[in-house]
Amino acid sequence: MARTKEFDRAQVLHKAMLLFWEKGYDGTSMADLLETMGISRSSMYETFTDKHSLYLEAAQLYRRTSQEKRKFLLEAESAKEGIRQYFERHIDGSFREDTPMGCLVTNTIVNVDSPGDEINVLMRAHFDELRVAFLELLRRGQESGEIAADRNVEDLAYMLLTINHGINVAAKLNNSRERAESMIEMVLGML
Repeated sequence: MARTKEFDRAQVLHKAMLLFWEKGYDGTSMADLLETMGISRSSMYETFTDKHSLYLEAAQLYRRTSQEKRKFLLEAESAKEGIRQYFERHIDGSFREDTPMGCLVTNTIVNVDSPGDEINVLMRAHFDELRVAFLELLRRGQESGEIAADRNVEDLAYMLLTINHGINVAAKLNNSRERAESMIEMVLGML
């Protein structure tokens, strides 16, 4: 008779996501995962197949939760206000004390060496989706006259993407939240 699982799959996946976020893929051992998730090795393999598959699923969970703040870019009536709201939410998330500092995506991308690796492909897709969201909002800002017509919105979108991930690194180094907030005000003034 097959034994029924005695754990909440979503809850253990969330625990794995936080551990990968804190330690990175390579820094997280199978023993770390089993202890943190509170499940047996056999349950781990039956439910998630292997560490790589578990990581991909945890990264997808992270992407779904982090995409919520993109609505500020996608639904904004004002380009500058949408960017401000996005970064306010982003800074809140990056400097939260109840989660690992920084960002799972940023932490992963700086530690994955193989460009063709499935993890790297997933992280690159995350980067590109955010860049496109910034770009579309900036284009709408140009159309409304809020962003100067002579501004290169491709470069501005890339700059905002880079600032986004720079904030993640700064948060991981426990730098000042206030400095990040001040920087965003400066960036908004430059637009």
